[in-house]
Amino acid sequence: LHSDMDKGDGQVRYVLNGEGAMSIFTIDEKTGDIHATKRLDREKQAYYTLRAQARDHITNLPVEPESQFVIKVQDINDNEPKFLDGPYTARVAERSPAGTSVVTVVASDADDPTYGNSARLVYSLLQGQPHFYVEPKTGVVRTALPDLDREVRDRYLLVIQAKDMIGQTGGLTGSTSVTVTITDVNDNPPRFPRKSYQFRVPESVLVPVVVARFKAVDLDVGVNAEMDYRILDGDGLGAFRMTTDPNTQEGLVTLRKSLDFETKSSFTLRVEASNRYVDTRFLTMSPFSDVVTVRLQVEDVDEPPVFSSSVSWMAVSEAAEVGTNVGSVSAHDPDTTNSPVRYSIDRRSDVERYFNIDSSSGVITTARHLDRETSALHNITVLATESVDQSQVEKAVVLVSVTDVNDNAPGFAIEYETFVCENSEPGQIIETLSAADRDEPENGHHFLFSLITETAGNLTFTLRDNK
Repeated sequence: LHSDMDKGDGQVRYVLNGEGAMSIFTIDEKTGDIHATKRLDREKQAYYTLRAQARDHITNLPVEPESQFVIKVQDINDNEPKFLDGPYTARVAERSPAGTSVVTVVASDADDPTYGNSARLVYSLLQGQPHFYVEPKTGVVRTALPDLDREVRDRYLLVIQAKDMIGQTGGLTGSTSVTVTITDVNDNPPRFPRKSYQFRVPESVLVPVVVARFKAVDLDVGVNAEMDYRILDGDGLGAFRMTTDPNTQEGLVTLRKSLDFETKSSFTLRVEASNRYVDTRFLTMSPFSDVVTVRLQVEDVDEPPVFSSSVSWMAVSEAAEVGTNVGSVSAHDPDTTNSPVRYSIDRRSDVERYFNIDSSSGVITTARHLDRETSALHNITVLATESVDQSQVEKAVVLVSVTDVNDNAPGFAIEYETFVCENSEPGQIIETLSAADRDEPENGHHFLFSLITETAGNLTFTLRDNK
């Protein structure tokens, strides 16, 4: 600074006041030269407002009014670009067209954007070629190839650089990373690893047990890998049904009706697996389904004998002699071994041993005299046991009805004691008699009432048989 009043004779001295006076800036009071005593940082403070005044060296009085001036800190390129929001994560669908926008990265530079090129940035991709590129001016990251395949690679790590000075030599740089996850689309159909499966199923399994499970492989994930299974055809169409396990995406073969090895020993199914949700863009690539042959081999299980009838009705007269043939039961071994069957009576159902059974033929005979009036119906349990494996036992019920014979005499229902008045008129009914018979004729009882010979001669009373 220099005042017009300064003649150069040392009579004027210069004084500095304001921002940073005497701390950042000093003034030579004789010459008016201003010096910076510290390193200036434009990014912290770009302007300083100072006041200067010339004073008389002796009287210290102003020789002219105070003047104000501004010191502007001129920028130099001393700040590198910084990605304040990095590192970045982004997602893009596989099979996206080349040029699809993935993410926009933004770097900032603390240098003066209005002065020179210190804050003019250019973006470049240091890592991630040839799959991606970044637009130099905007920082928009885009796909460079149209055939990104999640099933081949599902994640990429990109390194992006920002350089100031418009990318010129000597410019400062900063970098950030972008983790790009490739998301799935339904571009893969389900495929069975094998052309056929074979399973063994014991004939003893119960409905509705799962008898087989297998899985088609789909390289997609999530809902794109969900599939449905169905039976197309085969001789097991009515015996089994298909469902999908929602947790494992396996196909489950469930039994619908009981199996019998002796009736049918194997079944064949043709099963189709198809995607539940199909992306129509990829239908032309290949069928989004696959077919496999499933063979179910029924295994023989040792089963107990089978009676021709689980309940049999038989009848025998109560007058039958001991050893009379009542009837017979029949059972057979359903297994291929055809083990001989032995018959017996469960004595808990025939405690008094009224009947016997031939162990080989199944013929039931009387073992005691029967009395219909004591027991008109016998409920006995017959056992059929395999000779080879005596743990295989089956039961059947035999109901034996005892038929009646006239082996009981009639008797009066009660003992009668009849009173008659002495003035009763002749022909007056003084008592009605009734009788009972333990036997059971088909059409009901018919009794004939008469007086015994000794009483018949007494003409005081008469008996009339009311037919």
